[in-house]
Amino acid sequence: MDWNGPWLAPALDYVQDWLAFQVERFQQPGCVVAIARGNSLIGEYAFGHADLRTGKRMSRRHRFRIASHSKTFTAAAVLLLREEGRLGLDDPIGRYVDSLHPDVARARVAELLSHGAGITRDGDDAGQFADRRPYLTRDEVLEDLRRPQPLEPGVQLKYSNHGYALLGMMIEQVTGTPYADWMTHNVIRPAGLRETVPDMPLLPRGAQLASGHTAEFPFGQRRIVPGDNATHAIAPAGGFVSTAADTARFFAQLDPECEESILSPASRRAMVQRRWRDEVSTLEQWYGLGTMMTAPGPKEWFGHTGGLQGFTSRTSRFTANGLTVTVLTNAQDGLAWVWADGIQSILAAFQQHGAPARRVASWRGDWWSVYGCSHLVPVGDKVFQVAPAMHPPFDALTVEIEVTGKDRGIIRRASAYNSPGQAVRLVRDGRGKAREFWAGGTKLLTRGAIVKEVTGRYRATVPGRARSTS
Repeated sequence: MDWNGPWLAPALDYVQDWLAFQVERFQQPGCVVAIARGNSLIGEYAFGHADLRTGKRMSRRHRFRIASHSKTFTAAAVLLLREEGRLGLDDPIGRYVDSLHPDVARARVAELLSHGAGITRDGDDAGQFADRRPYLTRDEVLEDLRRPQPLEPGVQLKYSNHGYALLGMMIEQVTGTPYADWMTHNVIRPAGLRETVPDMPLLPRGAQLASGHTAEFPFGQRRIVPGDNATHAIAPAGGFVSTAADTARFFAQLDPECEESILSPASRRAMVQRRWRDEVSTLEQWYGLGTMMTAPGPKEWFGHTGGLQGFTSRTSRFTANGLTVTVLTNAQDGLAWVWADGIQSILAAFQQHGAPARRVASWRGDWWSVYGCSHLVPVGDKVFQVAPAMHPPFDALTVEIEVTGKDRGIIRRASAYNSPGQAVRLVRDGRGKAREFWAGGTKLLTRGAIVKEVTGRYRATVPGRARSTS
């Protein structure tokens, strides 16, 4: 595929249109998105607000708590130390950290990296993840790890923040250096990252941190989550602060085929090898060494997700097109998961069909009915009628239109419950501006026109009426 070809620019244009719609439609505070090919960014976009209380707009340079993305950074550090011959993946963790329960002490480094050590997720009180208490110190984590654990090592996938805290202690023991310092000098800077720190207290002067937000329901309105607290011993599992651009660059270079990386190809292959499958999930999720991944197939990806008070995020390196997509959101109900998949859906459609042909380019536009919005998206020699509220935007329900004239076409491909085989048309005013779009027998209008029509026809709801909480 010619990545400098004409299809990429219109694809990225529609990525921006779709995400702007999503942020507004689902009343999200904001997000920042970065798309990388290899080590190079091909797109970086900011939407919405960094803080709803102050109204400050989001920028591409805003930093976020990227939460469990931190595990991938920690795993890369362990693989670096392994390359240097300073530890082995089959070594028991008790060789490096004292005062552990015997079952924990015999867990192997690879089992900790892959969440197969059977260790408690967050101890007996996970209040640190709800701002009910400070994040745990080294001594507090070790106190939890001196007790019997829920499972034996090597039994099943069991996600554990405590396990990654323990790996951070191992890094300190092996290197004789505090975790944050060693990560900064041996992982972050060599990877070419300039907007990433291992924990909140290290954020440099002048750097902007996006504020986190709760969901609106059931609190009546979103509440501001400062997100500026230190994670202490949990930093190796969830403390990192970064931008979308830095996060995408880091994950892109973990691709075994990437030409430049801080890790050898062998280490990168080890990180993205499927180790454990989540046997309960219907999503076919797997875990490697510090990486999440899906089953093989056309939508296959590896990467990680993250969730901390007020923030959600996801990074995916998609195998089919070699692109890395990072979505960082500053809301507890942020749609990072579905937005990453949606971006992939858009790029794949344009990659398959090509840039819009000149004869269909003028069809692009937004059309509305009382049922919602449709985007007309010219791709190749076709026009797709996309429901931008759906996830992903290009799927089996997308309508494919063949343009047969300047303002006329036929629905060539659509769900049987839609209008396959029926005509579509644009209706223009005297100045040539499209004012209506007819799909089969359905008339769609501009946003302003549909607002005027619907508000004129239907009575408004009664303001201030309380919802039932029963």
